[in-house]
Amino acid sequence: MAETIRLDQALPVGSEGRRSGGWWGMLALIATEGSLFGYLLFTYFYLASQSEQRWPPEGLPTLFMPGVNTLILLTSSVFVWVSERCIQLRQLYWSLASMALAIILGVCFVVIQLNEWSKKSYDMASNLYGSLYFTITGFHMLHVVIGLVVLISLLLWIALGYFDHRRYAAVTIGGLYWHFVDVVWLFVFTTLYLLPYLYQDGI
Repeated sequence: MAETIRLDQALPVGSEGRRSGGWWGMLALIATEGSLFGYLLFTYFYLASQSEQRWPPEGLPTLFMPGVNTLILLTSSVFVWVSERCIQLRQLYWSLASMALAIILGVCFVVIQLNEWSKKSYDMASNLYGSLYFTITGFHMLHVVIGLVVLISLLLWIALGYFDHRRYAAVTIGGLYWHFVDVVWLFVFTTLYLLPYLYQDGI
């Protein structure tokens, strides 16, 4: 007679052992999306070097709220890692709580970024800088929203008991995407908010 598998032992999500196809697929996606961000930032630097207008047009950007937002996004990445680690340690409740905190922080990032957009004296059609600014930050925002959908899905799967200390590949793969979004923001933040101060000093 075939062995009966209890419902609470069923693990329909994730794999055990070697890296899954999804992990390698995520690396390929990250390489592709990373290249797109690289092209956008290269375009920004090239056009900034050719522009004769003041750069940025409204003067040096404020750093406080974008800096806070950067810390929020990086902290969310830490909580995603903690969530995966808690699964490995068989602490599913802490994993659930950590993932929920990561999602809350991700939502806070989106709200703050939208508030930043609303305060700009220019829009995407105003000038060259505005077009680049909203394209780059908007493209990143799209990735953040997609990442939040991924994290919410993982939260539901953790709550449903789909993972254990051996099978949690989906958490690793989803976390890899979220970490990528965070790393990209570091480049965006440096380019749009920090480097203008270096330009101002003639570097």
